[in-house]
Amino acid sequence: MMAPRFSTPATRRTAAAALAVACGLVLSACGSSDDDSSAGGSAGKGTTTTVTDATGAKVTVPTAPRRVLALSEMDLDSALALGVKPVGLTAGRGQKGAPEYLSKQAEGIPVVGAVTGPDIEKVVQAKPDVILAGQLADEQVLAQLKKIAPVVVTIDGSKSWKKSLELTGQALGRSNEAKKFLAGYDTQAAALKKDLGAKAGATVSVARYSAKGTAVMQQGVFISDVLNDLGFKRPGIQNQKGEGHSTPISDENLKEIDGDWLFIGTLSSAGPDAGLLDQLAKKPAYQQLKAVREHHATVIDGSKWTSLGGAQAAVSVLDDIRKAMVK
Repeated sequence: MMAPRFSTPATRRTAAAALAVACGLVLSACGSSDDDSSAGGSAGKGTTTTVTDATGAKVTVPTAPRRVLALSEMDLDSALALGVKPVGLTAGRGQKGAPEYLSKQAEGIPVVGAVTGPDIEKVVQAKPDVILAGQLADEQVLAQLKKIAPVVVTIDGSKSWKKSLELTGQALGRSNEAKKFLAGYDTQAAALKKDLGAKAGATVSVARYSAKGTAVMQQGVFISDVLNDLGFKRPGIQNQKGEGHSTPISDENLKEIDGDWLFIGTLSSAGPDAGLLDQLAKKPAYQQLKAVREHHATVIDGSKWTSLGGAQAAVSVLDDIRKAMVK
């Protein structure tokens, strides 16, 4: 899609008594579920395996868990990519539920928390037999979750979606599926890089726009890893690792998002973000960008490109780039 002018702190139920009562009401929640409903395949009752999670902790999990809880966007993406539909998810960044690019696949999955953290009571109600905890580092919350089911922290300091997918595959008994997915991604990335030709050496900028203004994606985040796989150059500070997930840019410095190609979007096409890009397109500083003047600016789904990302997001980004840059 081409735009105009361009082709609280985590919710915690911290009281031990409250957790005990909740577990008592949902008898099988604090451990593996005996519910026959499947979250992703046949279960090996009574069999377990041990995985080393992203923190280095060894976690004993069911060999083929049936009730998987995904506490980050990347966990949700990974589980669905491996053919497992979780029994609970946390809302994506700037979303009320799953990120937009996963909304159809995640339809019907209950929301058990937000980016800020899980709602322990809702986690208990989901009756998980394994919890994928993303990059959750709050020891108090982790301790509560471990009383409910085995907890696997799936994202390490590198935030690599590839490493996270491999670890998730181990935790869900789907390592072969993870390997096949990664091999498929590598094949698609190599084919795209070849088809880009001279454009493979282009300078590519990625930005997110919101009511607070413009922000760019620096190194050390999902989308930069994908762009690096394709050999793209990045403009200005996008070559450096940022302090946070994204770095704000003032309107006076809007030229910092320029490049040979610009991909820009909002976290949501609805709600307060609706129409924001139309407003941005009217700003003289934006209209003067080289990428905009040459019709090399493309509107993208920010929930996919500029959030935590994941396996399916990576493949979809390759497709977006192909549509925008390969004639």
